[in-house]
Amino acid sequence: MATDKGVAVPPLWPVEARLAALLPDLLVFRKPRGSEHELATAQGVLLGVHVTGFTALMDRFSLSCKSEHDMDTLAHIFSYYISDIVEHVLCFGGDILNITGNVLLALWTVEQNQLSDIITLVAKCSLEIQEKFGIYHTREGQDLQLKIGLSAGRISQVIVGDEQRQYLLVTGRDVDGVQLAQRLAQANEIVLSWNCWKLCEQYMFEVEIMREDEAVKLRDMRIIDPFDFDEHFYKCLDNLPRYRTSAGKLFCPLLYPCPKFQRLIFHMAGDILFVFLLSDTLRTALELDPDSALEQTLRKHIMKNLLKKIDEGQPVEYISEFRTVTMVLVSLEFHKTAWMLHLCHLIQEAALYISTVIEKGGGQLSRIFMSETGCMFLCVFGLPGDKKPDECAHALESSFSIFSFCWENLTETKLVSISITSGPVFCGMVGAVARHEYTVIGPKVSLVARMITAYPGLVSCDEVTYLRSMLPAYDFKKLPEKMMKNISNPGKMYEYLGHRRCIMFGKRHLARVRNKNHSLLDREKELEAFRMAQQGSLHQKKGQAVLYEGEKGYGKSQLLAEINFLAQKEGHRVLPLKLKEADSKQCFYAIQTLMAIFFEIDMCPAYYRQERLHKQLHGMVEEPLHCLFNDLFFVKFPLSFKVSHMDDLTRQKKVKACFFQVLQKAMRETPLIFLIDEAQYMDAASWEFLGTLLSSVPIIMVMTLTPTFTLCGWAQHFLQSPQAIFVPISKLATTSLLRMACWELGVVSIPQELQIYLLRRCFGNPLYCEVLCQDLLSKNILLFHDLQKEEDEENSKWETLSANAMKSTMYSISPASSEDQELYVCTVKDDVNLDTVLLPPLLKEIAVNQLDQLSPGEQLLVKCAAVIGHSFHIDLLQHLLPGWGKNKLLQVLRALVDINVLRWCSKSQDLPAEPILMPSSIEIIEQTKEERKSDAGCPLRLQEELSLPQTEVLEFGVPLLQEAAWELWPKAQQTALHLECAWFLRDLACRCGSCHGGDFVPFHRFAICSTKSSSGTSRFCSYKDTGSILTQVITDKLQLPSPQEEEFLDQVNRKLAQTSPEKDMLTTKPCHCKEVLKLVLSPLTQHCLVIGENTCAFYYLLEAAAASLDLSDNYMASSLLGQPSAFSFFKKHKVKISQFEEATFCCLRSEVCFNMGQITLAKKLARQALRLLKRNFPWTWFGVIFQTFLEKCWRSCSLSQPPDNRSENKKKLAILQQQVQCLSLLWQLYNLEATASSRRFAYLATLMQENSAKESASEAQVVSAYVALSQFSQNMGDKEKWLHCEQMAIQKNSLCWFSREGLLATAQLMQALAYTKLCLGHLDFSIRLGFQAREICRHLKKPALENLVLSVLFRSAFLKKKFDLCVHVLESQWALIAQGHDVLGLACFYSACLDLLLYGKGWLCRPFGECLHFIQHYEHSCILNSQSNVMLGVHSSLAMWFAQDSQWKLFEHHFSKARQLVKRTNASLFGSHGFVRFLECHVLMLQKMPEGVFAHTPSETSHQTLKYFKEFFSRCVTCPVYHQWVSELQASVMRYGKRESMSLTNIIRPFDTCLTRIWIEGEFLEENNSFEGNLQRFVRVADVKENKDEEEIQECIC
Repeated sequence: MATDKGVAVPPLWPVEARLAALLPDLLVFRKPRGSEHELATAQGVLLGVHVTGFTALMDRFSLSCKSEHDMDTLAHIFSYYISDIVEHVLCFGGDILNITGNVLLALWTVEQNQLSDIITLVAKCSLEIQEKFGIYHTREGQDLQLKIGLSAGRISQVIVGDEQRQYLLVTGRDVDGVQLAQRLAQANEIVLSWNCWKLCEQYMFEVEIMREDEAVKLRDMRIIDPFDFDEHFYKCLDNLPRYRTSAGKLFCPLLYPCPKFQRLIFHMAGDILFVFLLSDTLRTALELDPDSALEQTLRKHIMKNLLKKIDEGQPVEYISEFRTVTMVLVSLEFHKTAWMLHLCHLIQEAALYISTVIEKGGGQLSRIFMSETGCMFLCVFGLPGDKKPDECAHALESSFSIFSFCWENLTETKLVSISITSGPVFCGMVGAVARHEYTVIGPKVSLVARMITAYPGLVSCDEVTYLRSMLPAYDFKKLPEKMMKNISNPGKMYEYLGHRRCIMFGKRHLARVRNKNHSLLDREKELEAFRMAQQGSLHQKKGQAVLYEGEKGYGKSQLLAEINFLAQKEGHRVLPLKLKEADSKQCFYAIQTLMAIFFEIDMCPAYYRQERLHKQLHGMVEEPLHCLFNDLFFVKFPLSFKVSHMDDLTRQKKVKACFFQVLQKAMRETPLIFLIDEAQYMDAASWEFLGTLLSSVPIIMVMTLTPTFTLCGWAQHFLQSPQAIFVPISKLATTSLLRMACWELGVVSIPQELQIYLLRRCFGNPLYCEVLCQDLLSKNILLFHDLQKEEDEENSKWETLSANAMKSTMYSISPASSEDQELYVCTVKDDVNLDTVLLPPLLKEIAVNQLDQLSPGEQLLVKCAAVIGHSFHIDLLQHLLPGWGKNKLLQVLRALVDINVLRWCSKSQDLPAEPILMPSSIEIIEQTKEERKSDAGCPLRLQEELSLPQTEVLEFGVPLLQEAAWELWPKAQQTALHLECAWFLRDLACRCGSCHGGDFVPFHRFAICSTKSSSGTSRFCSYKDTGSILTQVITDKLQLPSPQEEEFLDQVNRKLAQTSPEKDMLTTKPCHCKEVLKLVLSPLTQHCLVIGENTCAFYYLLEAAAASLDLSDNYMASSLLGQPSAFSFFKKHKVKISQFEEATFCCLRSEVCFNMGQITLAKKLARQALRLLKRNFPWTWFGVIFQTFLEKCWRSCSLSQPPDNRSENKKKLAILQQQVQCLSLLWQLYNLEATASSRRFAYLATLMQENSAKESASEAQVVSAYVALSQFSQNMGDKEKWLHCEQMAIQKNSLCWFSREGLLATAQLMQALAYTKLCLGHLDFSIRLGFQAREICRHLKKPALENLVLSVLFRSAFLKKKFDLCVHVLESQWALIAQGHDVLGLACFYSACLDLLLYGKGWLCRPFGECLHFIQHYEHSCILNSQSNVMLGVHSSLAMWFAQDSQWKLFEHHFSKARQLVKRTNASLFGSHGFVRFLECHVLMLQKMPEGVFAHTPSETSHQTLKYFKEFFSRCVTCPVYHQWVSELQASVMRYGKRESMSLTNIIRPFDTCLTRIWIEGEFLEENNSFEGNLQRFVRVADVKENKDEEEIQECIC
């Protein structure tokens, strides 16, 4: 019930109480009778409340396009409004008989001599209802008002139905009287029937006579002394035996009632008295003792699907849904002369027939209610648990059957009218806690009632029902448009005429037409089966049948359309036919229609049919037998003497023989093919005929089947024929589905977020893909970009980031038409979140059909899981399922997994063995008593951590089910469930236990806590210290260290110097932060958005994005930061965002842009973040010089006394951490450019990073800063600075605390050391360090760093000629980068594969074609365009490969690209490697390339080549590992200048001549040596080597 102030039904209510809350006291306390259908009478007072304006409000909503949102608002308004009225009536002792549409009917049952007193009570109740609820102002501008009617006298009651389902009817003259009084009343008026006026104390009422002997209007009650209404009220209570007198108590005055009490206001002598009643104790019926007999009696009055939910123990709030249903309203008008008892028998007979017919069609008879002129039956198809395909067709056929039955069998029936509508409605509970009813609310409910009046005596339906039924058009007749009260646009109306056999065939050809522009995707095997059948029929002269079986939407009809085209192209005659469900009930219908198509009489006019058939039969069937086809084809050939003497069986056999004869003769002229779509709807007689035809005539039959249908015996016999081929149709492959999506959208590429959207919802179903793409286009949520126009434009806006990134995959499909056609890519609009886009109605109906096939418990589990998301954890799921134990949960999950509705997110499908909630080391450092008290009700505390084994995480295995199930929830209940999820997850939104907790954005919660007042602090952002060990240590180090801390750090230093790191560093548990991101942070952002906690949503958005980047998931980060939950969305909604969070947002976006190759935008965002963090970065060269001077003069902030406030310290740490991150990004961005200006900017960024790291007092940050400065110095060729920074990093690393950050800094340092030893030529030690660093990266789950380590490992192994190790490293690298869309990682991988192909002596990891395809596919990627060092090596290697095969044109193409890149590279390892390959190309070109080959590139002379060698030695001084080989290459060029020869082997096989002679000393370290000693030793060795290398180079040059 969508009432804000209603009290939830207590979870411990027994079943009897839940049943009683749905039924009136008249039924609950009804005495058993000898006959259920006996007419009983009693005296009582009736109150009818009619809500006016509700139909007009629904009409206003129906005119808008947001049907789901409007239906939710409509249901909420009505439920909230009617619940107040229900509770008020209950407080006055009334019994709510029913709530039908917008009418409430209540009864006070008393003795006849008490009627006058009760009428006074009911009149007072009516006046108060009008005073309190008479006008309800809605935001939509349509007021709801009340019309109230009162009647009193004798009330008749009867129960109709059978032993399974029964209905209570209240009838009689006074029931008609209350309906008349309601009709006569205007808004805000109370009208008494004439009989009620005669029975009441008339002197107490001020009235106005409306019509003599009909009704009076009540104006007010007269207060006559010494009348005391309070005394009168208690007097009336004595006459109401079932009223809870103990529940009510008088208070005077009580101004602040408890919200769960109902307040009644009585005005007496200027005083106000209050009576408060507990809303869930207003009825004694809810407190009856358990009684099995009573329970069985009550169960008969409740619908079956609702009973199942009650038996399942589902809360009332979980029962309501929004769904599309089909409603049938049957109206029976009786003659006024009919006796009441006889009418009851007629209603009983009608109810039994209607209930039987409706249930057979998949619907339910919801309720029966009396009208002034007769009786009405409301039937509903598609209620929860009842959804079936073709429900509209079932509703129409059932209605026509009911219509015929009532006219033919019910005497005294004056008029039978039936109306059918279809549309979205609210199906659920309305009313109060103590009394509510299950009903349907929506514009279509009002329309179906209005149609009864507008089109009497007909079976009428609206246009939606007509279209959704898919029945032939000749079964309907369009009705004239009529005005309907309060319905502005009812739409087209049709009369259903029933299934008329007089017109049995029309245009029944295939539903799908072949697409001329797009070929059939992924159906080569299926088409091959058809071709094989063609060959078999041609050579063997036997019939062949191909049966394609596949799920709905798999493309069976499209396949038949393709076969139809191919067969006609080859000269075959094709007879296509599409069957429908109704056709299965018509004997011989399929053959009848096929032969009509064969004789070409299916489309001709009726008057020409006989003449046309006569021409076709002439010469094939003797004329006396033509009359055999009269009934079959609706013609009138004269009856011949021969045929007149045949019995029916003989005639049938003769017709079949004639058909065989005709088809055999036709096959001699032209090959014949039957195409039958939806063959599961074929009748048994047609199957029998086709089986005989297949064995006697060489005909080809192609059919499609849906596997869910059970076929008849003749069909099974047909399938078992040796001439029948059964071909299952599988779903489309991922690549084919995406190609289809591109075709549907008219683009050549789609963004990754749209790919995931389609793949997750389609599961390979082409129909789903087609409908979803059309829906996206109709909702206008995509942006289209002209590829050619944007290729040369430089965009520095985040909005164009996705379009620019897609240039890397712009040739994923080929254009459909000419080459000069404009090419487009599409992106999703910034203000659109694809996860919240509602499903198209067609797909939602399909998914809801699948959902309703499950049991009630399984449906509830799926609906709750849908709120969590596509993947979910069973502990959170159990939290949303009230009263479910773990055993029950696992039992239902096992059942759903068995039928593939759900699947475990792991390779194993076994159930989990251990719980996920385990104690962790996280402790709360600061928590006040008030905080502890407020947290007592939270589902989980910070002392518990989410350890997430994959076996306890599930995901949906059926497409669309999660989205459809989520959309079924009413908005209020959606919000409540998302709130529960947010409460459950909020304390788990931190790093995992192995990472010691803490925020993914360092010290995030401390940086923003000061921006929030204590009263405005969100309930989801928990700004308490998570107790991270790293937080504790760094915060304390801002103060002067104590002697104990210094002693502790010395112990750590000695431990690092004396033990093997790999034995101690990796003893902690593996990292589970990836699971935290997937199951906590990302869902938590969505939960907070749904419940309106936008501030918290932004907080968790930043956490999720930071976690994504920490886990190297750049796509996840970009999708999070680019969704409507991003900064612009929150600014638009006026969410208060702190300056720190705005800076963090810019920093995260900058990192995303950097990873996507958008360098200009990344610089802009990083600078913006620094400006927000009060750390400006200069724009001009003068500013760089001045800022560099200041940074060099920087003094450690540890010399000044830090503030005493611990939270201020942590806030400062948060700012410093973000500064370090921004500066690290900036130096890497400027390092990509080889200009002198960029070098100055990069150097300044490294200095500022170092200073900020020192200011933060974080040794791990300092180590990372020194590693960055070392790497920059190496790239710039500053050997002295390079080695010095590396030594400093080693010294600082020994001071690092054993934390995750410290371990990460150690891994970065070890990677840098491996990189250094490779550059210096210490290859064995580089390999050892690389493997050690890789183990730490794998433990920390840092794939980006691990990929970098593997690249260094490959280079070391490659230069050592350990090609088997190279292959092993490349396989590991492939397994790493194949998990994500890492274009740069793939480029490094394929570059290494090319090196192995060129120099690996037969070792192979990937074939050359795959390497070349990758480069051609991604060479326009902005990511690779920004990586000149890598691409120089790639293009040079490709040029070398083509030169070996003497493909000089291709050599020229890649060599020219390499020549453009060489000036943009630096002295890094990849830059030096690419330079070496480029020099090898030069040498090879000088020696082996014929003259005049280059068409566009001028040939290089030996003098020009020597300039490149000189540039190499001046630039790459920090990479001496290549110097000796380059020296030999240079010498060969000099010899070539003197016309000296050089062998080809020495050029393209360098390892045999030079690299094996690289001087390597001291390859291994002693295990007990410290890092400092090792570094000094290697620096000395490196210096010696460098001196010798330089001398050799000079000798070579001289």
